[in-house]
Formats: sequence, structure tokens, C-alpha cells
Amino acid sequence: MTDRRLRIIIVDDHTVMRAGVVALLASEPTIDIVGEAGDGRAAVELADRLRPDVALLDLRMPVLDGVAATAEITGRGGTRVLVLTTYDTDADIEHAIEAGAIGYLLKDTTRDQLVDAIHAAARGETVLAPRVAEKLVARMRRPAPVALTAREIDVLNAVADGLSNADIGRRLVIAEATVKTHLLRVFAKLDVSDRTHAVIVALDRGLITRPDP
Repeated sequence: MTDRRLRIIIVDDHTVMRAGVVALLASEPTIDIVGEAGDGRAAVELADRLRPDVALLDLRMPVLDGVAATAEITGRGGTRVLVLTTYDTDADIEHAIEAGAIGYLLKDTTRDQLVDAIHAAARGETVLAPRVAEKLVARMRRPAPVALTAREIDVLNAVADGLSNADIGRRLVIAEATVKTHLLRVFAKLDVSDRTHAVIVALDRGLITRPDP
């Protein structure tokens, strides 16, 4: 714990939720809530004016979202951003951390956990909800993404469309033998042995996409 009261701002576009967080922390003797805001732009302005130790930010907000607000606040220095949100997708977590958030908590966090996290954030320590930490670890353990060439992706998309090698050659204006070569390289990169599994793996990894039906 620090010897002085930490100055924080609370930012959430849901008034009831914001009021709940304020009520949760209002009796904490080590924390001083110096401001509130309901959107990302107001959060940036508030942080500029008040220079709090920690900004407690939601992610999905009007005017300026939490990620963009985090980037602006942390870019100015002095204020740590601690995300407090209901969203825990890989993309949300990654974008917030990349924008400069010192921590990422979910709204099922207990009062004591929240207080401890605010103090840790003020000290410059990374704070992650257990579920968020698990997701980050799982993401780090995934195989490195396979790099397919633009032509290989064209061939895969054609395979996903149900075209034969001869049809793919005509569509892409390349020889059928060249199509086979591209497919062999794709099989090797994706560690599959046939066209069907190549498409399945490519779709699963987001290497190709299919239009909505």
C-alpha cells in the first residue's frame, strides 16, 4: 500500500454500473475518487485535467471507445489505465493491453480484489483477472500462424468453392500443374494430407473466410 490516498477516476457509460463501482470504493480509506465520466473522450479530458494515479475504464463506450481512450491517456504519461469490463474475448484483451492498459479485470471482481488491483496498477504492476490470464497464456501457447502466399490463398478459396484443379487453373489463369504445386505447399504448411482438411484448417485459423449464406 502507498502512504497517501490514490486518486482515481471511474469511467463507464452505464450510469448504474458506474454508481455501483463508486459505492463499492467510496468507503475505502486508501482511495480517493476524484472524477467520473461516461464516455472515452470525457475520460481523456478528465485524466488530462485531474492527473489521477489510476483511470478505471470500461471498454465499450460512446464517442471514444475504451481502447482509444486508453491509448490517449497512457500516451500522455502519469496515469495508469486499469480496464474493468464484462468483455473477455482475445481481441478485446489484446487491443487493451496493446493500447497501454496496465491491467484487465472483469466486472465479477470482488471489492478487495479491485482495491488491491488499483494499488498494484498505481505501482506499475500488471494486474489480470484469472480468466484473462488463462486466455493470454493459451494464446501464447498456440502454434505460430502459418504464412500462406496470396496465390496459395487464392487456390484455397477456389478449393473451398468446390473447384477442381483444372477449374482452378482456368479461374486463376495458371497451369493445372502449378495448381497442384501450390496445393502441395499448402498441405505441407497446414500439416494436412488432403483438400478437405486444408480448407477446414484454413477456415479454423482464419486464413480464408466464407461469405455468409
